[in-house]
Amino acid sequence: MERLNEILHELGISKVKLAKYLGVSRQMIYNYLELDDINKWPKDKKVLLLNLLGIKSGDELKKIKVDTDYILSVETRINALFENNEKMNAINETNAIYNGLSKQNKEVMHDIIELMKEKLEDDKDHQAYYIFKYLYHFLQAMDTNKELKYILGYVSKAAGFVKPEEFVFEKEEQFLFESIFYTAMVLYESGAPSKTKIAEAHKRFENKIEHKREEKMSRTLELNTYKIQALKELGYTEINEKNASEVLEKIAEIQSRKVTN
Repeated sequence: MERLNEILHELGISKVKLAKYLGVSRQMIYNYLELDDINKWPKDKKVLLLNLLGIKSGDELKKIKVDTDYILSVETRINALFENNEKMNAINETNAIYNGLSKQNKEVMHDIIELMKEKLEDDKDHQAYYIFKYLYHFLQAMDTNKELKYILGYVSKAAGFVKPEEFVFEKEEQFLFESIFYTAMVLYESGAPSKTKIAEAHKRFENKIEHKREEKMSRTLELNTYKIQALKELGYTEINEKNASEVLEKIAEIQSRKVTN
């Protein structure tokens, strides 16, 4: 059963997704996976799982090699089952969070939410909060840092979810980034880098980040100063829905004065 858990992890099949595939609760999946032999599973659930993994008996689990082709074949089987059935039914069409999204976008958003919920509900996973907090920051930063998209592509390829020759962003830049990133990962995994040089590099990283934070704080304080001045000149005490447009125009005017001066 340890190998089964490893295979499911390598395939990226969460407990939630497996529960939906087998038609049982998430807690039941935990119970199944705690058993020491797959033959102790209910027969119909065992057959479904074996069919998903493309094998005929539990003895073949040890022979499974999780590579790109295998991942794609399993994904094809599980997606075929979910197509036009309970997966989409689980998404409440009246829920505003899904409004305006295509079926494909609804599905990926639903999968992300379900996975996050599963991780956050796990009381033993004390890092889950920070993982998703940092992921939120990651997504926020993507609009101003295109390299973050390349990181996502690299991770998907390194984990075997997509083929290495797939390039959905700027191909040449993505290819260059992945090559450099791979070189860095090889160096990291080798454990060979000089600790002194690494410490120096991290110090430069810290200084750069601190400089960015200071710049951001300075811009925030500057903008706040402009806002206060704009409100004063217009005779308002605060920005509200009625005067927001007027105040923003006044802020832009004040900024242009500074540039002229």
